[in-house]
Amino acid sequence: MALGIQVFGLAFSALMLYMSFLYYKKKEFTLTEWSFWAVFALFFAAISVFPEILDPIVKSLNLGRKLDLLIILGFMFLIAATFYTYRVTRHTDKRMETLVRNMALERNGKKRN
Repeated sequence: MALGIQVFGLAFSALMLYMSFLYYKKKEFTLTEWSFWAVFALFFAAISVFPEILDPIVKSLNLGRKLDLLIILGFMFLIAATFYTYRVTRHTDKRMETLVRNMALERNGKKRN
């Protein structure tokens, strides 16, 4: 059973690495973004193949299983990604509002003249 999960983890990591490289080649990712996802994929692959790497962390946090740690880390990553997405969306929303307001004022000023 564990071997199947390890193979699945390696396949998932390889797919992440490949997809992030494709997006980098298409210039949809910067080098920094590609590097982040590449390191993330390699870290995931390492944990898939060598789960004992997590033993010291699991013991120091008094967790029952390695899976508990991975679930906690997954939730932390999802919360951070959601927060970042929200922040970027709010920034874009404010910029869009300013742009629309300026265009409306410009259009209104031209009609009066």
